[in-house]
Amino acid sequence: MSWNQQELTSSNHTNTSPNYNYIDYVQKPIEMYVFIDPLCAECWSLEPYIKKLSVEYGRFFTIRQIVSGQLSNLNVDVFEKPKKLKDIWERTAKRTGMSCDGDIWDENPIDYPYVPSLAIKAAELQGKKAGKMFVRKLQENLFINKENISEEKILLKCATEANLDIEEFERDLFSSSAKKALQCDLKLTREMEVDYIPTIVFFNQSVEEEGIKISGLYPYDIYELVLKEILQKTPIPSATPPLIDFLKQYEVVGTKEISVVYDWSLDKAEKEMKKLQFQQIVDRIPAKYGSFWKYIDTKKS
Repeated sequence: MSWNQQELTSSNHTNTSPNYNYIDYVQKPIEMYVFIDPLCAECWSLEPYIKKLSVEYGRFFTIRQIVSGQLSNLNVDVFEKPKKLKDIWERTAKRTGMSCDGDIWDENPIDYPYVPSLAIKAAELQGKKAGKMFVRKLQENLFINKENISEEKILLKCATEANLDIEEFERDLFSSSAKKALQCDLKLTREMEVDYIPTIVFFNQSVEEEGIKISGLYPYDIYELVLKEILQKTPIPSATPPLIDFLKQYEVVGTKEISVVYDWSLDKAEKEMKKLQFQQIVDRIPAKYGSFWKYIDTKKS
């Protein structure tokens, strides 16, 4: 694997993996390093494209999530200006369709950005799948619910929603293991010269060629094109699952995510979800921009 990279950069372009089965234990040719910050609105807005890539081409790649961003002095000047962050969140939500309520920076600002990043590494000590689910719950509580995810009670809430072992998570939260893991992520961020969040770096593990780095937020077809280039072939995308199965898997999804994954307009996605709401299959989650939907698991009722 080469650390050299071709780079595709964008700061202004606008527009996770399936449940484990045998394919998750097979060596996949592509590794995707996804550099995120839990407080980054564009990282949140990347979610629809990650989901679609996973649905269509997940049999070819694994995702390695790297926590970076504010902690490595990226955009630190922005973070120190809550009003500026609020404006960025609001613009991003309007542009991408993934709601992020900037009012939190007036009402309930994040005091300790280091803590949620450390919490992600603590969650990952319970496995990659647990770590990814925990990040998603952090994002939902932050961007939709305006929760202060630097507070321990909110972190424990996220851990519960992600089905983590809570006692283990509490022990690991400020442990040396979590701190070392976070430092490793920050070191990797520097080594791979990542200077914008989100960034994805694609590597083909079976050939000795340089990776391709995409900095910023792009439309889906760009990620698909890069994946095909690094894979060195044009695979047939897998069929999308039935909508109910998709909702069961991810539990909470946005109208934007559904529209991207199923190639529907936002209006069509909204109408399909309203049908399911009428059938009491999903609950609607109020959001400042767009809509989010929670699958109702009747087995838990």
